[in-house]
Amino acid sequence: MPCSPDTLKPILEPPLLKHPSKWSDLWLRKKNALNNVVLSMKLQSLSSTPTLDKTLDINRPKHVSDRTSLLSDDLLLQILSRLPQSQNNFNFLVSKRWLNLQGRLVRSLKLLDWNFLVSGRLFLRFPNLTHVDLVQGCLNVSRVSGILLTHKLVSLHVDSDDDVIGEKNMLSVDDVDSGLKALASRYPNLRRLKVINASEMGLLSVAEECPTLQDLELHRCSDRVLRGIAACQNLQILKLIGRVNGFYTSLVSDIGLTILAQGCVRLVKLELSGCEGSFDGIKAIGQCCQMLEELTLTDHRMDGGWLAALSYCENLKTLKFQSCKRIDSDLAPDEHLGSCPTLECLQLERCQLRDKRSMRALFLVCENVKQISFHNCWGLDDDMFSVASICREVKVLAIEGCSLLTVQGLENVVQHWMELERLRIVSCNRIKDSEVSPCLSAMFDELKELRWWPDTKSMLVSSLSGTEMRKRSSSIKFYKKLLLPS
Repeated sequence: MPCSPDTLKPILEPPLLKHPSKWSDLWLRKKNALNNVVLSMKLQSLSSTPTLDKTLDINRPKHVSDRTSLLSDDLLLQILSRLPQSQNNFNFLVSKRWLNLQGRLVRSLKLLDWNFLVSGRLFLRFPNLTHVDLVQGCLNVSRVSGILLTHKLVSLHVDSDDDVIGEKNMLSVDDVDSGLKALASRYPNLRRLKVINASEMGLLSVAEECPTLQDLELHRCSDRVLRGIAACQNLQILKLIGRVNGFYTSLVSDIGLTILAQGCVRLVKLELSGCEGSFDGIKAIGQCCQMLEELTLTDHRMDGGWLAALSYCENLKTLKFQSCKRIDSDLAPDEHLGSCPTLECLQLERCQLRDKRSMRALFLVCENVKQISFHNCWGLDDDMFSVASICREVKVLAIEGCSLLTVQGLENVVQHWMELERLRIVSCNRIKDSEVSPCLSAMFDELKELRWWPDTKSMLVSSLSGTEMRKRSSSIKFYKKLLLPS
């Protein structure tokens, strides 16, 4: 049946389109078509680019939030190791990876919690340690207490109800030894160690597993403990603390010093704190430890006559006395004292100088010394200081915090030192500028270095030099006279 034009009209004419109310509706309705267009455009761009560009586009990495993840661990470790120490302290906050890498860079650690060592977390967190301080970790104390008890050698937090501080706050010897064994097995390259209340077995394990150990500090040490360190063949620096008043007590006598001397023959520096001994112990050290260059005696309890044994230390260069109540109580005759031919430096700090005869014997043993230092020594007056004139080769003299010495006593000694080059006088209140003689002033002109702050007033004026406060000092004194009652 033929179709009329009226019949074809609805077929030829397209239906009326209804305009979308929003562009988003059109986007959602034609989404598949737009996706096809975008895909065809990508394929066309790939076909029009060279082969090399295709390769680069395919291998191009996706967007990475952490750019350092593209670096290897070795390369990132080299970068972190070159950063300043102030920045290294916070690198572990970046990510877990940086936390692990930062732990691998740490070489020195002060342990505060013993459980951190026993649990093994210490070895996982810091696998490359070479310097470990276990003293605080060996003390059973309250970490949250606000009371800090401090000594020259030990400091710890205590509770207000603690009546006795010391041995009861320490870990047992067995616990310390087990920790030392675990430490030695994990750190064979250990070089420095500080520990308290260890036995000879624990130290022996360290000596066997750590052949590179060079620096050792032992608290609460005794003669029996020293058997363990005799196996430390490469030990060069040793500090023995036998007794600390108010904390703990142990005994180091000539027996322990002899064991030490025969085992540690490569010692260069030795410090004996709170140790007992006599002529025989110091003599054994001088004969066996021929490389010894520095000897420090802190609060020593040596028997009388020990001073004569210093002459056996033929290569000794530095001799220090710290917090010693006496030097020697039973002196040998002058001809038996001997001397240290290579000694260069003599230091006395916080010592009580009561016996002039012992001071004279000390200067006879140290007659070749080049540097003499007195720091906060009680009893150093003109008469006591006069025996220092025995030493004629002194080039450096430093006196600080000795309030009994006067200008006259200083001049009587330094006029014998023709080689004096440097002089340092600080906080000696009886030394007055007005009492300096023309002869002493002329000697000052020939010195290479002079630091002259004999009293606190001169130190204040020197510290205010170049400031406006010094210019106003006269007016301040004037106003003080007006304000203060007569």
